Amino acid sequence: MSAVRVLYLAGSGRSGSTLVTTVLGQLPGFFAAGELRYLWRRGILENRPCGCGSPLADCPLWTRVRADLITADPAGIAARLAERLRLRGLPALLRRHRRGQPPVPGHPDDTHLARLYASIAEHALPDRASGVIVDSSKLPPYGALLGSLPGIDLYVLHVVRDPRATAYSWRRRRPLDGRADDRLMSRPPVWKAALLWLVWNTATVRLWGGRPVDDSTAGRYLRVRYEDFVADPAGTTAKIALFVGATPDDLPFPTPDTVRLTPTHSAAGNPSRHRTGVVGVVADTEWLSGLSTRAYAVVTGLTGVALSRFGYPLRRPTGTSPAATFPPDPVVPSSPATRQEG
Repeated sequence: MSAVRVLYLAGSGRSGSTLVTTVLGQLPGFFAAGELRYLWRRGILENRPCGCGSPLADCPLWTRVRADLITADPAGIAARLAERLRLRGLPALLRRHRRGQPPVPGHPDDTHLARLYASIAEHALPDRASGVIVDSSKLPPYGALLGSLPGIDLYVLHVVRDPRATAYSWRRRRPLDGRADDRLMSRPPVWKAALLWLVWNTATVRLWGGRPVDDSTAGRYLRVRYEDFVADPAGTTAKIALFVGATPDDLPFPTPDTVRLTPTHSAAGNPSRHRTGVVGVVADTEWLSGLSTRAYAVVTGLTGVALSRFGYPLRRPTGTSPAATFPPDPVVPSSPATRQEG
């Protein structure tokens, strides 16, 4: 049986990965799976909504996949994954990677993880050999674990966004699974958001962005900035499709700055994954004036060593007026035709 192709979106949160994943899910042969590392707890145990809107237990596609995982222990897998992928283990993970060893030590749970992706390919991809599962889990250690699993042909799409924009986005109040959910997504302070941005983006480059470990990993890493994606959605989407060996046919862009979205079966992720219809794809620049001078300085100071690597300036662009203090939490736009970010 041929290996299943997985396009893994790596990087930090609030970098546009939900938008990129949902757009890719519109392409023939692509399945937008969402953040699969959260499937075990958020999807199976907590029964949160699938991207199609139904609780995961009621979604016909995930019902078939779950039937293939009947021997798995979702609670145990979720807890052990959290422990295996903790931030404190990152230095050892990178050392093992440099030595050519599996970055994440193997575990019996890996049999169930491999089966999960094989089952998705069986039930969601019309043609396993040419299909692509898009996993937007982002966490580099989880991507490293996937790369060592049997039956997975891993490609890494590194999605990067200006850290000042991601820090601002993290401070917004957002329901966990859409407007009907009274639970909110986490809202780390700007200094913590900046450090996470630095650690996870640096780790992504260390794991995949340098010299290939061997011929099997050559040509398996592509970096895309969120700012470049929203500037040319169709061109960037075509570039990503070609990167994984797909033909970029039937791109879902009725105009240069809009995308037509149909429901996906994403298992977890930003609530914007539930948006459908014609959605505007425009740069979200509210942070340029909304982020206070102090917050801008904190994030820039903590991430300055990596800003130039990713093509971001140190100084705030001219013509913007920063707030005197961090502003009240903005309301998430509710119109489906307004901007979307991941």
